[in-house]
Amino acid sequence: MPITRRVTIHEGPGGTFESLAVFDNTASGPRPGILLFPNVLGTKEADFAYAEKVATLGYIVLVTDLYGQGKRTARTDPDMGRYMAELNADRALLRDRVTAAHALLKSLDEVDEARTAAIGFCFGGKCVLDLARSGADMAGGVSFHGVYDAPPFPNAAITARLLICHGWEDPIAPPQATVALADELTQSGCDWQIHAYGHTGHAFTDQAVNMPEKGLAYSADADRRSFRSMRDFLGDLFG
Repeated sequence: MPITRRVTIHEGPGGTFESLAVFDNTASGPRPGILLFPNVLGTKEADFAYAEKVATLGYIVLVTDLYGQGKRTARTDPDMGRYMAELNADRALLRDRVTAAHALLKSLDEVDEARTAAIGFCFGGKCVLDLARSGADMAGGVSFHGVYDAPPFPNAAITARLLICHGWEDPIAPPQATVALADELTQSGCDWQIHAYGHTGHAFTDQAVNMPEKGLAYSADADRRSFRSMRDFLGDLFG
């Protein structure tokens, strides 16, 4: 199956952004569209490769730039979280940017705008949750080793179904934070499920991470199981 990558330059809240649409260019007709929100570093090759795996399932995937064109960091950067920190400090701006990304996804010619969802990793998992918290008219979302703190303003009713793929020993989302998220989603009327993986910490889908002493490490088992769970979840959403 030939997979196409197409750079999309677009304007959004606070500047110009550079996202990447990934899809099978030989398929005909509009298909469900999936937003992919990256981790703390912003868009990168690992996200594009994951998007290709999802695209082979029959989806249009938009790897979403939330920081701004040219704003990327690396693990060797001593301040690699600076762009994430700006959005964590302004959750209203984060909400506006994820909402704009969803509108962009729905506007793509290849996308059936009535059938959309979002997936995200680490900070990107928070983005999935905040998009759902905004009341977005998407079918569902999947958070992988996400960050669960709620924004400092009330949620809209959450109509999207949510799958939370969670490492039980994640130091960034300890058990009390996970229970608090479940309570929040229940109170918001959300159809939610949490898949928790034992003996698993943060960043379990990221093959570049190996810091078990800090609770951050890749897990081949959790990566495989969470991908399968996502595949089945999206299949339930879109048939």
